[in-house]
Parts: sequence; C-alpha cells; structure tokens
Amino acid sequence: MNYEYHCDTKIIMGPGKSKDLPEIISEYINIGETVMVVTDSGIKDAGLVDPIEMNLKNSGYKVISYNEISPNPRDTECLKGASLYQSTNASAVIAVGGGSPMDTAKAIALLGPNGGSPEEYNNGERNYANISPVICVPTTAGTGSEVTRSSVITLEESHTKITLKSPLLRPTIAVLDPELTLSVPKSITAATGVDALVHAIEGYTCTVTNPISQAVGKSAMSIIVDYLPKVYQDGKNLDARYKMQEGSLLAGLCFGSADVASVHCLSEALSSLYDTPHGVANAIFLPHVVKFNAVENKPLHAEISKIMQFAKQSDTDEIAIEKLIKGLYTLTNDLGIPSLKDLGYVKTEHFEQMANLAKQNNSTPSNVRPITEKDYLIILKEAY
Repeated sequence: MNYEYHCDTKIIMGPGKSKDLPEIISEYINIGETVMVVTDSGIKDAGLVDPIEMNLKNSGYKVISYNEISPNPRDTECLKGASLYQSTNASAVIAVGGGSPMDTAKAIALLGPNGGSPEEYNNGERNYANISPVICVPTTAGTGSEVTRSSVITLEESHTKITLKSPLLRPTIAVLDPELTLSVPKSITAATGVDALVHAIEGYTCTVTNPISQAVGKSAMSIIVDYLPKVYQDGKNLDARYKMQEGSLLAGLCFGSADVASVHCLSEALSSLYDTPHGVANAIFLPHVVKFNAVENKPLHAEISKIMQFAKQSDTDEIAIEKLIKGLYTLTNDLGIPSLKDLGYVKTEHFEQMANLAKQNNSTPSNVRPITEKDYLIILKEAY
C-alpha cells in the first residue's frame, strides 16, 4: 500500500488556552498587524468572540470582524469576506466557531490574496497558492476542520456543495479550548458529536484509508462513544467536554488525510437542498449507511463494533455487526437525532434528486461498499 499523511498544523489543547491566543500566534508565526476574525452571528451573540478580539487588540493587532455566514457557507459569503480581506489589507484569518466559520476562513485565506471564485479552484481553473495563515479556535466538538485540508462550500446559484481541497488549506495553528464548548446547547452537542463519530468511522473504513488515519480514528471512536452521552447529559462537565474536543480533533486527523464516504455524500446532498446543518445531516444517515456497508466487509465492521465497545472481543463477526447497527441506532435515538421525516421540511419527491447528487459526490468512490444511485434512494427512504 502506498499512502501519504500530512499535517502541518500546530495543535494546542487545554482549558483557557484561547485566552493566550496572541502569545501563541507571536511565538509561532509573524502574521502582520491586521487580522480578520471570521465567525457566525450565533457565536458572536453568545459572547465567545468578544474576549478573543479584545485580547488581540490589546496585543497590538488591528481586528477586522466578519460574521455573515450561513450554517452551510455560501460561495457568495466567501467572496464578500475575501473582498473585505482585500480592502482592509488583512494578512491572516482567525476562525472562531464550528465548521462553517472555519471552512469560510480557509476560503477567504485562499480567495483574499489570489482572487477568483471557489468554483474556479474546485474545477482546476486556478491553482492553490499564496494562502494566508489560518488560525482556528473551534467552539464545538465535531467538525475537525481545524486540522483538515478541506473547505466545504455551497454554490448559492445551483445549491451544489463543493469541497476545496489542498494541503495548503490546513490551518497554521489550532487552539482547542474546551471551556468555549461549555455553553453549546444539547441538540448541537449531539449533532456535532455524532458528526465527529462519522469522521472517525468513515476515515477508518474508507477505501483510501491508511494506518496512521486508522490509528487516530480508532482512538477517536473509542473516546466519542464513551464521552458523548456524558456530555449530552451534563454540558457543564468540563472533563467530558475536553474529551469530546479531543475526540473530534483525532477524528479530523483521521479523515483529513484519508476521505469521508457515503454518509457525507448523502448529508451534503440534503444540506445543499434544505440547508440542514451538516452535523444533523450526518447524524441522521450514519446508522443507515453503516447498515448498508456492513454487508460488504464483515471483519472490518466487526472490528469497529469492538473498538466502540458495542461488541465483545469474543463475539463472532455476525454478532458484532448486529450489535454495531443496534448500538448506532440506540446512540442516535438517545441523543435525540431526528429522522428525515422529523425535520418537517424534507419532501420525498426530492429523494431522486438527492440520490443523484450523492452519487455525483467525489467521496462516493471512497465508500467501503460500492454504492449506486438506487442504493442511495433506498437509504433515503429508510432514513425517512
């Protein structure tokens, strides 16, 4: 097997570490005097951004704020942010928030210095180069975007999701402060937590996985299944919040140098049509796709069942797989993850369009079991 694993991101983890952001930056890299802080209105309203911006200003940085970001960031929002970056002569981008601000920050760091549109980079019309430093401060435990090479953007006109992907998009610094996740609501805690589990499972099982991704993915799966129910029950449990952010980080390292698979293909199709938050969409489809995939490679799925302690080491592959599927359905149900129908806005007449979008996704070939458009349609009906 030939494989590559790459991660240039400096990772700093610990309660309260976000307060040290100016010192961390100056110790590691010279980013110039004008920084652009990218967040969303929810994080801004929660008061998580103001102390970070104040510390930066007190340390001599000129801070430009940008928070016009949707739950699934649009190309138009990235272009607007890039225009602001250019007009203010910013020299670095700091993302504070979940996957949407971090993915937007990566796109702005690409488009700001180089121009062009996200679609031009996705189509190969422009080359990835000259990307500004990106510093990520995640406020959820789910996306893993603080250590990945990807930025998922929705094209507003066509409602199509594209993934900008390059090693150059990896953030320069990731500062993980579990104290910033203490106020995350239960529903978001659940969805983002299952999102991280999806990253670990798909990064571990996909056709382009590698031993390093599997090593961190194994640890991520074990941590998340153990600590997600705990943090869901008690959001103020700092130890559980710490472990979940660690699990999310490891899951990001898992799929970041491998790939995701059909759970993501379906969730991105759903989100592109209905703007469903990414974590919610992934959580809805996880057990259904794993049920489909487990038919193809029984030893592999029995293995991950035992990693997540759904099954005993002594269980046969068949019993372990039964426990895996039951365990994932129980976990998502206990976390209040809705069905497609429960969302209240999904129309069954759009299933064929979603199945087609999922089949066209670049990660479909990475799914551990070959999957057709008809298979996607069956899974959509089951998830509904």
